[in-house]
Amino acid sequence: MNRSHPALARMFVSLSAAVCLLLVFTGSPLAAEYVSINNNGVNVRSGPSTEEQVRWEVFKDFPIQVLKRENDWAYCLDFEGDKGWIYGSLLSDKKTVIVKKDKVNLRDAPDTGDNAQVVALVKYGVVFDFLAKDGEWLKVKHNDGTEGWIHQDMVWPGDPLD
Repeated sequence: MNRSHPALARMFVSLSAAVCLLLVFTGSPLAAEYVSINNNGVNVRSGPSTEEQVRWEVFKDFPIQVLKRENDWAYCLDFEGDKGWIYGSLLSDKKTVIVKKDKVNLRDAPDTGDNAQVVALVKYGVVFDFLAKDGEWLKVKHNDGTEGWIHQDMVWPGDPLD
């Protein structure tokens, strides 16, 4: 008759759970990798090859999250939730953010009170260079030179340093 020992069974279950957790944590990055596009007209493809279909095209400084890397390619996610492959040399470490709401106030200080004046009204899809962070506020700069503060809930990624 085959009987299992309860202590041995508990040890096996604990060891199995530890191995599963180890695989989960080592199989995925601990922090998100946010990058930007370094040229205009960069193709986002359906697979990691120039032979794969072009799904859409992105422009210089467009922010992107790298989900995984395969050889010289990066599997990426954009602010609208679309995914695709980009050749790695077309990515830059430059930190940028993109406005994800219809109309957003860009302010001269990291606050919504009377002491923070609106510098500009910004539309959906506008890209900014990330300069600094103060709590939940990001200091950003547009390529036309306009600088200001924007709340992290209004842009993607909300924290480009994450």
